[in-house]
Amino acid sequence: MAQKNKLYYGDNLEVLRKHVKDETVDLCYIDPPFNSKRNYNQIYNNLGKEDVAQAQAFVDTWTWNSIANEGFDEITSNKNGVFTKQSINLILGLEKVLGKGSLLSYLVSMTQRIAEIYRVLKATGSFYLHCDPTASHYLKLVLDAIFCSQGGEFMNEIVWCYSTGGRAKEFYPRKHDIIFWYTKSKKYLFHYDEVALERDTSTMHEPIKYDEKGRPYQRNFKNGKEYKYYLDKGVLPNDWWTDIQAINPSAKERLGYPTQKPETLLERIIKANSNEGDVILDCYCGCGTTIAVAEKLKRNWIGIDITYQSISLIIKRLEDSFGKSVLENITLSGIPEDFESAVALANKQDDRVRKEFEKWIVLTYSNNRAIINDKKGGDGGIDGTAFLVDYNDKQEQIFEQAIFSVKSNKTLSPTVIRDLYGTVEREKAVMGFLLTLYPMPNLVKEAEKYGNYQNKMFGHTYPKITVISVQDILEGKKMYLPTSVEVLKKAERKAQEGLSKEIFDS
Repeated sequence: MAQKNKLYYGDNLEVLRKHVKDETVDLCYIDPPFNSKRNYNQIYNNLGKEDVAQAQAFVDTWTWNSIANEGFDEITSNKNGVFTKQSINLILGLEKVLGKGSLLSYLVSMTQRIAEIYRVLKATGSFYLHCDPTASHYLKLVLDAIFCSQGGEFMNEIVWCYSTGGRAKEFYPRKHDIIFWYTKSKKYLFHYDEVALERDTSTMHEPIKYDEKGRPYQRNFKNGKEYKYYLDKGVLPNDWWTDIQAINPSAKERLGYPTQKPETLLERIIKANSNEGDVILDCYCGCGTTIAVAEKLKRNWIGIDITYQSISLIIKRLEDSFGKSVLENITLSGIPEDFESAVALANKQDDRVRKEFEKWIVLTYSNNRAIINDKKGGDGGIDGTAFLVDYNDKQEQIFEQAIFSVKSNKTLSPTVIRDLYGTVEREKAVMGFLLTLYPMPNLVKEAEKYGNYQNKMFGHTYPKITVISVQDILEGKKMYLPTSVEVLKKAERKAQEGLSKEIFDS
């Protein structure tokens, strides 16, 4: 029986420690967050006040807080025996240089996780860490202290060059990332032929000959002996990659994720250092590029992310790319499966996941079709938005808004419904959904007073205001609305087949 792929929703440190066994991973690639857009001197010197409201995993901000303190103590006390003497001394030394601020917080977090990644890698395994020049020099120290001190090898510092994006006028445009490649031992996988590029023979001065099988070659002499230098073998890319561009804003591949990397980049890495059936790990999996490429290349995979927005995006990406059947071979972990776990998610105090309950309930109920409101501070009563396909009075296709509001209070008064209706009217939306942690029969009754919305395109009638609880969702209730062009095309196909408009009730 084929091994199931695993997608974990949660803190990657906790998931690695609890769920990934020693030496079970063939290749790990990570692209961890780091806020290089902030003033670097400010990070280094710890000047100014940190904005605690922005201390979320997705926002890419680091502060020295109780989590950083706990991590510092774990490293210096060698919790679980995974930290080398060199990595402990490194963090102690950096604390004297950097102080307990943003940069040290980041390096503590990375040291904890890189130590666990080293643990789970097989002896023949490889590790790629993708970063930018802002902190690459610090991260290499961390990597050396964990990998090289235990018999691992530093293989390459790959400079990924690209030209997309804006152009600076006051400094040289910053157009490269750094990718470190380390192996756990001297015995590692590397497939030359899988990543070799076609050799350019146009500038060669020596004549090209062909052997009896038609293979091109040039004659070479070494120590007076002639041998054939074959030209069809291909040549490895240098350690500066200019042939893979970053994703431009209009690219078909783009998913709207701010740090999305191109699939061709991951294809090169995965092909070079793994075989079909091997296990690929990405514990900062974001929009799921590593996972999508691993799936395409017939590798098994483990993905971890701390935001449900990412988990939702990955599920949708896999479904869109490979069909719904791909989900049958995935084990989802960490997602609320009962009321108690939903309550636990809603009540998390960690700043990094303070909005995760809202994301989970909106995206789960909307079948991952809603857009989360990531606005900091006041959200105007809107936690998410979905766009519905409809006709206007002229039978022209238009898109209408449906608004989501999330409440985790144990008791709510009918004024919440009136407020939501007011928001719907203010935003010129056609529907409003109130998603609640606890059942609210009084609000369900209140919502009935606000009438219905008629979708002209499909002739369906929907309540203007709908109240849905976590228990409703756990029992299988989902939003069935014409929310995208994909659904529109499905409706057209169904109509051509002579089927009814009831496709949205199935």
